Amino acid sequence: MVTCVVFDLDDTLYDEIEYYKSGFRAVARIVAETQGLGDEKKLYDVLWSLFSKGNHTTTFNMAFEQLGLACDDKFIGSAVQSFRLHRPLMALPAGTENVLKTLYEKYTLALLTDGYLPAQRLKVQALEIEKYFRCIIYTEELGRKYWKPSTAGFEKILETLKIKGKNCVYAADDLTKDFIAPNKLGFGTIQLIRPNGIHHGKAPDEDAKPKYVIKSLDELPKLLKEM
Repeated sequence: MVTCVVFDLDDTLYDEIEYYKSGFRAVARIVAETQGLGDEKKLYDVLWSLFSKGNHTTTFNMAFEQLGLACDDKFIGSAVQSFRLHRPLMALPAGTENVLKTLYEKYTLALLTDGYLPAQRLKVQALEIEKYFRCIIYTEELGRKYWKPSTAGFEKILETLKIKGKNCVYAADDLTKDFIAPNKLGFGTIQLIRPNGIHHGKAPDEDAKPKYVIKSLDELPKLLKEM
């Protein structure tokens, strides 16, 4: 019997592209002010164009180069920090909030997320979702080696909530890493495929595949009843 629902954060409870848009706006504003560009929108448009075309690793480098901004590793590092530490301007989708409210009345809810710790905390604060979760695990607090696909974060949830894996499900999006650990621990695993999702990798093997797939979070309450 399912008594606990554990959620991933990015591209599960909201569209992660909204976070990137917010971050690029913050960086564009800061760089425009410090470099005397005068037009932050131009930098934002270049950043977003590069990212949306698939450049998720050297976005700042390429954008600054295109705009003729002289930059070194220190300049790039500063832009990355500005991105990570900005307070995101985004809101929780209404559909997600409705689902969380519904499930909160029937299940114990938990959240497990990888990522740079200050950034992940700022996302949770911006979305105003702490109130729904009995347990929130930021795997960065355990150590970078304990990011998914490590079982450590999931085991911490089981220990904290004094519950067994067979009574839990994990809803997430990324086939490359999200479901390996919870599958090992006996969780039910559910992949949510969001239309605007960023991660489109393939499962490395059968053990990495989810047991269920949904295309909208609205489908989750009904699926949990069937499980």
